[in-house]
Amino acid sequence: MTFNIANLLEEHSNDKFDLHEQFLNNQMVRVLKTIGYDRHYKKAVGQYLYDQEGTEYLDLLSGFGVFAIGRNHPTVIDALKETLTLELPNLVQLDVSILSGLLAKEILKTTPENLTKMFFCNSGTEAVEAAIKFARFTTKRDKIVFCDHGYHGLTMGSLSLNGETIFKEGFGSLLPNCEAIPFNDLVALEKALSGKDVAAFIVEPIQGKGVNLPDDNYLPEVERLCKKYGTLFVADEVQTGLGRTGKFWAVDHWQVQPDMICMAKALSGGFVPVGGVAITDRIMDTVYNRMDRAVVHGSTFAKNNMAMAAGLATLHVIENEKLVENSFTRGNAIIHNLNAMSENYEFLKEARGKGMMIAIEFEQPKSLTLKAAWAMLEAANKGLFCQMITIPLFKEHHILTQVAGHGMNVVKLLPPLNLNQKDCDTIVNAFDKTIADTHKIGGSIWDLGKNLASHALKNRKG
Repeated sequence: MTFNIANLLEEHSNDKFDLHEQFLNNQMVRVLKTIGYDRHYKKAVGQYLYDQEGTEYLDLLSGFGVFAIGRNHPTVIDALKETLTLELPNLVQLDVSILSGLLAKEILKTTPENLTKMFFCNSGTEAVEAAIKFARFTTKRDKIVFCDHGYHGLTMGSLSLNGETIFKEGFGSLLPNCEAIPFNDLVALEKALSGKDVAAFIVEPIQGKGVNLPDDNYLPEVERLCKKYGTLFVADEVQTGLGRTGKFWAVDHWQVQPDMICMAKALSGGFVPVGGVAITDRIMDTVYNRMDRAVVHGSTFAKNNMAMAAGLATLHVIENEKLVENSFTRGNAIIHNLNAMSENYEFLKEARGKGMMIAIEFEQPKSLTLKAAWAMLEAANKGLFCQMITIPLFKEHHILTQVAGHGMNVVKLLPPLNLNQKDCDTIVNAFDKTIADTHKIGGSIWDLGKNLASHALKNRKG
């Protein structure tokens, strides 16, 4: 019998939730069904998802930023098909590959000029793990400093640098000598570095959890302080990189030169897991300082031909379709148009971000009726108001978004970088309608709010 993926998908087209309940994470299925996101998607093209009924959804989540060039981009598909048919030697291991060399060369054309070498891996958390090891070996120090509310991955080393407690609870002892400091606080940073025992300060140029932006002088001062105290400056650009913020790298907004840039997510167009760390000559030559250390750190599948081909094709698409420029222009227009609504809506605090990394934050209103309704939701579960935004956006406007983090009233957008004007108008109009509905106490959206609060209270008691 011929093996056929299309036939398997057709045969089990309605089985995915049952399969996950039986063999995978059944709590994820419960979440999707509770909030009404249990759709059967059949197709994905560019910035759009399509369900079994043919309904089109505008995907502003893009797989947590993976699909920056849109889903199923034909250029990347063609590159992968071609790579499969060439019968290339792959992962010979006692060899080096052409495609990984070419991808490294192309990436390093985009980075600050002090970064001249690449290390490849399979994911963002692997990139962070590599940065930790490289920093410790290069500086001969153990301590790593990171920021509150930062996110750097979920493997044990990167989890040790996670600024959100919920991800750490119950997993036991983590990496020692890791210190959290407030984001955007230079006094705290200098205090942490002043003992001259810190190997690296790792920071997201813009924090993903909440889309928190630094002051204009923050990252330049981070660079200066790290040099002053002999600490390596590591920029985690797993989410912010490759055009997401309207510059190729977010650090370019502040014209700083980190000692390392961690990358992943969008690098392969969403097809093949791939990550990497751009590093200086000093770091490369220190870690890999002898022939017997040539394999002292690596990853079996890291430089596989499919990942490298996908990376090359993705960089071509970003440049050819001018997606960095589109991210800057359309993303900042969305932020501007959302902020223009703030004077009309008490719940809306602000929209912020850069390019296609956008946060919409909500706050307690001033009028008594709205304030009481807000307090009811906050008492049930802090940050619950945002579900009253994201769920109607999905059900009524067919727009997929996310809450920016635990316990915060921030909705986050990470759209594909190829949004067109029609998409941008759809986003602004949908938010306008949804936020307006939240100001109508007693309306259907507040029935949703009461149901959400009830579920939250039951879960707390359970």
